[in-house]
Amino acid sequence: MKTGLTLLFVVLLFVGIVPFGHGGQEPTVFLWEKLPTEPYRGKQDDIYFVTPEIGWYVNGAGRIYKTTDGGTTWKKQSDKPGTYFRCIGFIDEKHGFAGNIGLDYFPGVTDTTALYETTDGGETWNPVQTPPITGLCAIDILREPFINAGNLDEKVTLFAGGRVGGPGELLRSDDRGKTWQKVMLPAECGMILDVRFLNRQTGIVCAATDPDVRKSRALILKTTDGGKTWKSVYQSQRPFELTWKCAFPTEKTGYVTIQSYNPDKTVSKRYIAKTTDGGDTWTEILLTDDFTCREFGVAFLNENTGWVGGMQTSYQTTDGGKTWTPVKMGTAVNKIRILKTPTEVIGYAIGIDVYKMKFSQ
Repeated sequence: MKTGLTLLFVVLLFVGIVPFGHGGQEPTVFLWEKLPTEPYRGKQDDIYFVTPEIGWYVNGAGRIYKTTDGGTTWKKQSDKPGTYFRCIGFIDEKHGFAGNIGLDYFPGVTDTTALYETTDGGETWNPVQTPPITGLCAIDILREPFINAGNLDEKVTLFAGGRVGGPGELLRSDDRGKTWQKVMLPAECGMILDVRFLNRQTGIVCAATDPDVRKSRALILKTTDGGKTWKSVYQSQRPFELTWKCAFPTEKTGYVTIQSYNPDKTVSKRYIAKTTDGGDTWTEILLTDDFTCREFGVAFLNENTGWVGGMQTSYQTTDGGKTWTPVKMGTAVNKIRILKTPTEVIGYAIGIDVYKMKFSQ
């Protein structure tokens, strides 16, 4: 009986039902430690781990770095001046993809290839043939277990979307990246900043209504038929706004950061969009009343405990966003990744620097 209860606990832990912490209590303080990485001039955009030890991060200098010891040391695997690597994702330790922002947004970017692929753990990266797409800001890797000839296997569906400043475009692959199809989006989708699918049919894109930030409202679109049709499920009522990143700690509960570029200093409240019904409806929750706040990445351990990365200050909540506490995890924190094992929680956050959080229960 004891063995069965232990197994049940581990299963519930992985799906996010059991909170982390001693005696079933979540810790209220998580300490983030700066990792040794190569200096960079500004915000770095994405980081991805397939295990707590093996991961990669990318930046706008066309560089990709890999670690095999949890971030203690890093090896430069790619150095492509003129390429702005904006996003990265891996199916396994060998097979991964990296997205380029594309032309006519950041100065110095000359590379027209939107997507690169590796099959040797990042030692080599090759251009991927896709339908025409300007550039990418996000890669989502959906894993779904299924029974294959009497064995437990995994279906992998890939999504790649972009970009900041427009246009809003989305790619999908159902064969682990061998072929890609373009997903049709409504005209109101002026940008895509992030994409997250809960299953092969149900997903959201974090978007904006116009490539011109002066006219833009933050926008969230949802599909329930694999991208054939989309419904607007959230739109902010304020100009100069766009969404940025999303986190779904459960299939029902999700969070999206909302960026404001309004130059009016009296417009100082910063909001997060939250759903508790799988993305059908969203409500705004106040993050802070601070004109200098610029929201970037977001990640949650479960429906209550999570982080929002900021330009100068990042924030932590343990009550589902009702209250937020400043936390030190670097500056310009653009992406936060959380990994769970039966005994540990490991977090990685990337901005100007890379930070790591580790909690053993």
